[in-house]
Amino acid sequence: MTDRKATARMRRRHGGANPVTVGALVLGVIVVLTYLGFTKHVPFTHGFRVKAVFTEANSIRKNSPVRIAGVNVGKVKDVQREPGTTAAVVTMELQDKALPIHKDATLKIRPRIFLEGNFFVDLKPGTPQTPTIGDGDTIPVTQTATPVQLDQVLTALQASSRDDLQAALKGFGDGLTVKPSAAEDAQQDPDVRGKTGAQALNSSLRTGGDALKNLSIVNEATLGTQQHDLGRLIHGLGTVTKALDRNESDLQGFVTNFNTTMASLASESGSLKSTVRLLGPTLSTAKGALTSLDAAFPNTRAFARDILPGVRETPATIKAAFPWIRQTRGLLQQSELRGLTQDLRPTTANLSKVVDTSLKLLPQIDLVAQCATKVVLPAGDEKIDDGALSTGAENYKEFWYAMVGLAGEGMNFDGNGGYVRFAVGGGDQTISTGKIGGALGDTFFGKSNSKAMGTRPAYPGHRPPYNPDVPCKDQRVPDFNTATVGPADGSTATRSAPATSAVAREAVAQVRSAGAPASPATSSGKTSLTDEIASRLNPFRTARAGK
Repeated sequence: MTDRKATARMRRRHGGANPVTVGALVLGVIVVLTYLGFTKHVPFTHGFRVKAVFTEANSIRKNSPVRIAGVNVGKVKDVQREPGTTAAVVTMELQDKALPIHKDATLKIRPRIFLEGNFFVDLKPGTPQTPTIGDGDTIPVTQTATPVQLDQVLTALQASSRDDLQAALKGFGDGLTVKPSAAEDAQQDPDVRGKTGAQALNSSLRTGGDALKNLSIVNEATLGTQQHDLGRLIHGLGTVTKALDRNESDLQGFVTNFNTTMASLASESGSLKSTVRLLGPTLSTAKGALTSLDAAFPNTRAFARDILPGVRETPATIKAAFPWIRQTRGLLQQSELRGLTQDLRPTTANLSKVVDTSLKLLPQIDLVAQCATKVVLPAGDEKIDDGALSTGAENYKEFWYAMVGLAGEGMNFDGNGGYVRFAVGGGDQTISTGKIGGALGDTFFGKSNSKAMGTRPAYPGHRPPYNPDVPCKDQRVPDFNTATVGPADGSTATRSAPATSAVAREAVAQVRSAGAPASPATSSGKTSLTDEIASRLNPFRTARAGK
């Protein structure tokens, strides 16, 4: 009995799995396979997802279809509000047959048919030439659109809007039918004065043929001169718009600034109207200028043809100039002309000062030249009538005759140098001088065989007036032959002579000690060439200036 029970327990232990457990597992596998067969989706994974920003969701909700050309290619997975804005971000999951999606793809929310209800997302994947987007990328709001609802249409046509529309239509009708006043005609073109807007438009049709002909020429030129020029233009325009799309903030600023510019133009409508009115005469003038320019083109074209040989020779000329350029570069280096110019820079500065100073010197030289021409040389040309002692020669020649004779008599010399010996004879007539050397000087006496006949010129008893402010050129030429003869023993002359002689001796002493007489200063404190010459010709000038 005991063995039978043990055997039964061993059979139950090794009899296999519980049928309930096996049935549950098989049922679970069947459910999973059925789910995968109907959903065709692997759990815990998702397909290609893309986001798009719309201005409003328009009842788009989760599981709304996404279609390309009317074919379902995905579903909406989520709809969220864009943070900080009134826009909506729609997340969509696309099937493989919807790929690839390009960066210029566009999306639009469209209503489904009546029986379907709700809305769907119409996707246009973009052009193949543009790059593709990746999983999780976002398409900006500038590439999306939403449908216009009936309530929006009705809202746009409110009572105030309808009134404005009626006023606009009435104003347009008045502009076409009402005749302008005299004040309004004064500012219009002469061809349309006194006409209504419709009549003026009809008048413009007379010149419309030429305008449309020119417009057709412009349109033909827009096609370009080579094949695909217009395509390249459109491609370039696309590149520009794409750049604007990438910089939405800059585009927004551009629109804002454009609005500000238009507002400024609107505020200057009067000036703008005047500008448009003057545009016709300006274009007429420009037409004449362009006609002249077109007439000048043949000459310009001929010049271009004539200059072509010279242009062709230019490379050879430049190549031949290279040795000269190398020599010139060496000449202009620091050790050559560049260093020389630096050394000459101080000299150039001093030379400019000399030139500036010469502007003051040249007038003084002119005065000296006029003095010599009008006074000094004519005075030297006079012949002095000295009775039996007259030579008949000009007095400047007599001066040089005396110099020659003195040189001939002065050939004797001793340890002190050359000297001249004068032999003075005696007589019964005593002659005396004034004091030589001033009031404290000595008086000299001499003997003469003949009695003194007189003094020539006569001593007037005072020193002649001296006016340094009167130019030498304006002085009268002296007449040496009209000098009067004074008494031989005039006391005034004998008293005044020593004073004159003392001044002369003082000037001579200055010449020997300084090498030249001192030059008197002018009123400005500077010496002139005229003063230098006057001081050498008139030693009394310095003595008088010192008194």
